[in-house]
Amino acid sequence: MENENAGVTITVRNNGPYAVEGPIRLVDADGNEYPVVAGKRVSLCRCGASTNKPFCDGTHSKMGFDAAERAVREAEGGAAGA
Repeated sequence: MENENAGVTITVRNNGPYAVEGPIRLVDADGNEYPVVAGKRVSLCRCGASTNKPFCDGTHSKMGFDAAERAVREAEGGAAGA
C-alpha cells in the first residue's frame, strides 16, 4: 500500500502556525473537507485565536503567542502515557 502522506512536510514555525506543504486532505471533526489548492502551502493555527480556523490569520503575533518550539522526548525507558 502506498503511503498517501509521502512528500508531506509539516514545519513548526517559531511562535507561529504549522506550515503544511505537500499533497494533503484537510478534514474537520465532523468529516467536512476544506478545499486546499494542490501545491499551495497551508498555514494552520496553533495559538487558538485565529478568526479563520483552522487556518492562521496572523493573530498569534498580535497576542504575543509563545509556544514550545521543540518536540518533547519521552523519558528514557518509559512509555508514552504510562
